[in-house]
Amino acid sequence: MTTIRPSGSAPTGSVRLDEAAVLAELTGMIGQVLDGYELDDTEITMETRFGRDLELESIDLVTLAGLLQDRYGSTVNFAEFVASMELEEIIGLSVGRLVEHVCLCLKAEGRD
Repeated sequence: MTTIRPSGSAPTGSVRLDEAAVLAELTGMIGQVLDGYELDDTEITMETRFGRDLELESIDLVTLAGLLQDRYGSTVNFAEFVASMELEEIIGLSVGRLVEHVCLCLKAEGRD
């Protein structure tokens, strides 16, 4: 089984704590997506890139989108988020950018 763990110490401040919680949840989702891949003890950070570092394929991103939908409902629309990007931005998408997007969506809904 693939073990993926979030990196870093617990940040301080309410926004940073939100990011830490979302990073931990996304790390779990990424672990589900990558279950069975040879990425034992991969450390997920805000700088981790979905393509370059995790080698996620488009089908993996679809699976991640489904997990985001299951967890956050329509509050976080991954397809809409990605559709707003240029191709180079999608290719270089980092976990941190997705964490920030999720936090913004949750704050807009008043879940912070």
